[in-house]
Amino acid sequence: MTRFIFITGGVVSSLGKGLGSAALGALLQARGYSVRLCKLDPYLNVDPGTMSPFQHGEVYVTDDGAETDLDLGHYERFTGRPAVQSDNTTTGRIYTNVLARERRGDYLGATIQVIPHITDEIKDFIRDKDGTADFVLCEIGGTVGDIESLPFLEAIRQFGNEMGRERALFIHVTLLPYIPAAGEVKTKPTQHSVKELMSAGIRPRILLCRSDRAIDKDELRKIALFCNIDEDKVIPALDVPTIYEVPLTYHAEGLDDQVMDCFGITDSKKPDLQVWENIVHRIKEPEGKVKIAVVGKYTNLNDSYKSLNEALVHGGIANNVKVDINYIESTIFEEENPASRLEGINGILVPGGFGERGAEGKIQAARFARERKVPYFGICFGMQMAVIEAARSLAGYDRANSTEFGPCDNAVVGLMTEWTRGNEKEMRGSDGDMGGTMRLGAYPAALKKGSKVAEIYGSSDISERHRHRYEVNINFKDALEEKGLIFSGMSPDGKLPEIVEYNNHPWFIGVQFHPELKSKPFDPHPLFTSFIHAALEQSRLV
Repeated sequence: MTRFIFITGGVVSSLGKGLGSAALGALLQARGYSVRLCKLDPYLNVDPGTMSPFQHGEVYVTDDGAETDLDLGHYERFTGRPAVQSDNTTTGRIYTNVLARERRGDYLGATIQVIPHITDEIKDFIRDKDGTADFVLCEIGGTVGDIESLPFLEAIRQFGNEMGRERALFIHVTLLPYIPAAGEVKTKPTQHSVKELMSAGIRPRILLCRSDRAIDKDELRKIALFCNIDEDKVIPALDVPTIYEVPLTYHAEGLDDQVMDCFGITDSKKPDLQVWENIVHRIKEPEGKVKIAVVGKYTNLNDSYKSLNEALVHGGIANNVKVDINYIESTIFEEENPASRLEGINGILVPGGFGERGAEGKIQAARFARERKVPYFGICFGMQMAVIEAARSLAGYDRANSTEFGPCDNAVVGLMTEWTRGNEKEMRGSDGDMGGTMRLGAYPAALKKGSKVAEIYGSSDISERHRHRYEVNINFKDALEEKGLIFSGMSPDGKLPEIVEYNNHPWFIGVQFHPELKSKPFDPHPLFTSFIHAALEQSRLV
């Protein structure tokens, strides 16, 4: 029997509902249960694929090619269960599905309304998970009180009534702000948030109270009294030094015990949290430190590189070192020498991105890494810029560039027009829709025998997740390999370059895919483990 847990948020956005959901999922797994996590997003976009990273953070990509909210990355990193397209939906997708059915005549002439048609579509999305796990955790995006989230709240209210208290539980995440002038934590915003939720017909049975400091027992009792919630189910959710400590702190505060109590489960075993204790120990007590420069173009918002940041931390866990990440806006290197910022750096990572802005700065970062023998990791766009740098500096193609930036004489990087997915050929045009039209999801690659990447993976066949519209031009392969840039990973048909590396460099690897999307704290991605190890070796030479 599948039990459903709905997680809502109030007071302000960015409280950590996704992280809380993921941590609770990890705790339930530690008790021996299977879990599945999903998210309902209230924005009108069909998916976040065309949204700016500055507004929404990174776009997370699943194996089956879905562009989803970044919280699904948290779900995977904490539970290890691969997310799929049906784990994330939006208001835009819900309305698209309903209107498509209306056009087909599926509603037999009925007047289409938010209730019941939109809410039924939302409930169908949730109900589709029934039977797939012992617990389904469903996060509701946005903040209670927003107009956009009303259909979702109505839908989960109906769903909770249909399932009953034995199978449906509502958890509400709120903020207890500290007012310096008053010298105390305030509970009134939480009271109002719960009142707002109850006005929608939903009574939360557990509260997760976010705070940056300890909460007095009297304050917790006050919240329980005014919000009509059992005192032991008002759970402090305090800030911690690392997100991987959250399962431990939530368990210490009794969250998973209270979930068991709400469902009347009395025979659950205590969770085995040894893996999380080991992870936190390595993060808090590292044996060394490395400095990594991330030369990107969305550096003003860390959520733009959420999975990348975490994968670097995972690489540090694997090597028992602290990874000191220094984000550098790539446009800076278009005006000043990279050495001014990169001297003393142990490793350089150039991540993915779109558009011409900052591209030349990324090329300069790749050149610095190649010439100074500093470990370099180019991901997607970062690989393409490294190849352009090699074409210009080593192979004599002075005007090498990407057609993403406009017509050029030597199109070392160009628009993909067709590729193979399974047994089918996919085709794209430059004048097509932007959303959902890239090479998305997991694709296989064959690694060159004896290459560094084959050694790192310990295999000649891999599968990694992609999200890109442009690809390195295979026609330049021979000229570049003559200068030492080896195409060490290719698509199985030999048409699409997947990995490049230098054979005369301590560690210089560019990949067309996004390995950060598959890294987990308890299973760090081998490329990040190897990259941080190379950076550690570099630090010993300085």
